[in-house]
Amino acid sequence: MGVPAAHAAIGATTAEFVGLVAASLPAGAEVVTACGDFTSVTYPFLARGDLRVVDVPLGRIADAIGPRTAAVALSLVQSIDGAIADLDAIVDAARAHEALTVVDLTQAAGWLPVDASRLDVTVTSAYKWLCAPRGTAFLTAGEEARDRLRPVHANWYAGEDVWGSVYGHDVCLAHDTRRFDTSPAWLCWVGAVPALEAFADELAGPDPDAIRRHDVGLADALRTRLDMAPAGTAIVSLPDPDGSKADRLAAAGIRAAGRGECVRLGFHVWNDMEDVAAALAALI
Repeated sequence: MGVPAAHAAIGATTAEFVGLVAASLPAGAEVVTACGDFTSVTYPFLARGDLRVVDVPLGRIADAIGPRTAAVALSLVQSIDGAIADLDAIVDAARAHEALTVVDLTQAAGWLPVDASRLDVTVTSAYKWLCAPRGTAFLTAGEEARDRLRPVHANWYAGEDVWGSVYGHDVCLAHDTRRFDTSPAWLCWVGAVPALEAFADELAGPDPDAIRRHDVGLADALRTRLDMAPAGTAIVSLPDPDGSKADRLAAAGIRAAGRGECVRLGFHVWNDMEDVAAALAALI
């Protein structure tokens, strides 16, 4: 992600980390969000009840950021259809108004190269494209951003000296972003290690964009065969209000997700053109 380990914290879920950001904002703060975004990104702000949450189409996020905006929160890649936000425009607008950028990378990390150092806060559930067990998540925050966040989940594992933080009232949290750690579910992280090592090695290799080209190439190949325009994302979302497409895919032994009256197929490193052909045969 382009940031040092000192800028990262571990947790279990996206909502846990987004909730930390939401709890850190002052009452009345304006938060710009994307219409139809995954609710783990929006609910923590809405649940506060004393924030002004602005809901705008993904393509208009940058235009909606203004002098009153305290934070902008969105998924870089939308869960429902794979749409990719214009991160350059959003970052520029947020910086112009000193708004905090909070970006969910759950549907991006692992196939879409991202420089998290450009963003104030990122949150990532690693059980998607990073292929780790569910219950593993990351937050990244640089020095300036982490000073604006409250460690609302303060616990022994976030201590500067972990085993020196297990008893008593002397609060000494880690000086870096690890102050936002939560105690890990050990077995989840044992399972995460080989998956994360594999992707770290691949993405740090001579061609870190190779995974993106592979995944997007397969997704766009399916779109082309379905008379759809290429979209440059690894996710293919098709209207499926009655669930019939999902049923046909399942009958053909193809796993796909039903989301928002659509069926969604996500292509990754283990897929190939045979999978594209199989999905096409099931769909037509």
